[in-house]
Amino acid sequence: MQKQWLIGAGILTSAVLLTGCSSGPAGTQTKQNPDAPLELWTRTTPGGPGEKATLKLAAGFEKATGKKVKVTAIFDDFETKLQQRAAQKNLPDIVLNDVSQLGTLHSQGLLREIDLDKIKNSKDIADSGLASGKSADGKQYGLPYSAQASALLIRKDWREKLGLKVPQNWDEFTAMAKEFTTKDPDGNGKQDTAGLAAPLSTKRGYASWYFSNFLWAAGGDFITETGGGKYKPSMETPEATKAVQWFRDLGCKDKAIQPGAVTMDTPPTNETFEAGKAGMYVVGPYLLPRFDKSLGKDKYEVVPMPKGPKDATVLAEGGSVYLMAGSDNQAGQDAFADYAVSAEGQKLGMQGTEGNIVQLPVNKTVDITKERPDARWKTYADIYSTSGRYAPSIPNWTPVRQATADTVNALVADCGIDTASKLKELDSKLQGVLEEQGIAAS
Repeated sequence: MQKQWLIGAGILTSAVLLTGCSSGPAGTQTKQNPDAPLELWTRTTPGGPGEKATLKLAAGFEKATGKKVKVTAIFDDFETKLQQRAAQKNLPDIVLNDVSQLGTLHSQGLLREIDLDKIKNSKDIADSGLASGKSADGKQYGLPYSAQASALLIRKDWREKLGLKVPQNWDEFTAMAKEFTTKDPDGNGKQDTAGLAAPLSTKRGYASWYFSNFLWAAGGDFITETGGGKYKPSMETPEATKAVQWFRDLGCKDKAIQPGAVTMDTPPTNETFEAGKAGMYVVGPYLLPRFDKSLGKDKYEVVPMPKGPKDATVLAEGGSVYLMAGSDNQAGQDAFADYAVSAEGQKLGMQGTEGNIVQLPVNKTVDITKERPDARWKTYADIYSTSGRYAPSIPNWTPVRQATADTVNALVADCGIDTASKLKELDSKLQGVLEEQGIAAS
């Protein structure tokens, strides 16, 4: 596989012009070979159930089309390793990664535009999911193959022992978090439990990712569109300030967030919940198989997030198929994307009890209740359809998420910082980010 091009200002230009070349939407011109094997990278643990599920999907694709695909699983430093391949001018043909990576990949010119006319099954993708793959200019650069939204996991045995009801609002959520922290819900005679497990590390913007579930429910926002594709910073609004202060108080005043949360990304936070060190966790459905096995299905329950000051809006995310620029087999790329979102591909991705690469189907013809009779998956599907919200399609969401993660992390790590001053500082940073991307409101 030989792919060469120049990267600059988000535009790729072929470094080699060969006969029989195909001109791609991003400006690529690479000699095409529809029989060339596809190289696919997926962000999951090598050797883990996610890789096995991806291999199963690849096998289904090969059987259906006769085309070959080689799967490589990478988890740690995935984006760094992808950049290294970009620097070598030899990207994989296909990448399976988070929907939220769209802006970064597109702004760096690593993607080719997806022609939906060549993806016949794209007509069956839910509108909100399909929209998540559009860049700020409205063009399709990602094709979602899996969706998810956040729900609240509660230690059911703890809740019932303390005689608490499932929280319906933030006051009840706070009360439960405090009782899980102070009332010895595990009965070991020690105050060694916390109300809430939260990954508040700045790594990959985890603190912002987690906090968005509370910010949006309070009616706040990171940035607000003012019209015409322009945005202004919004973290100093009363709604956002209230959400920040309420969340900060859970950690600083109530001590209801697990110790060390500000240094934790998701793996240690998952371990905190399954080790019985925290009683609530806001997370997507992908951890159900793991927690069923490690914690026990009867020990916890899955419920919608309690209503905030405004509503119960939560973060919607998922995985996208990205067709990388410079591929010598664009027909194969299109074929894989089409298979991944087909009813057959979606059902195959949902098979098994762990490591499913399709959490909630994006294909509207696939019925979650038939594929997964467990009612908890229907709970997640309902939350996604009624309360799920994707991050906005701006040129690059990553710097917005990282700046807000840095601030949320700092405010919980240092309880002496003045909230208003820190949010003012954040809005100033966000203004700079918006100006840099050319989308700042005047």
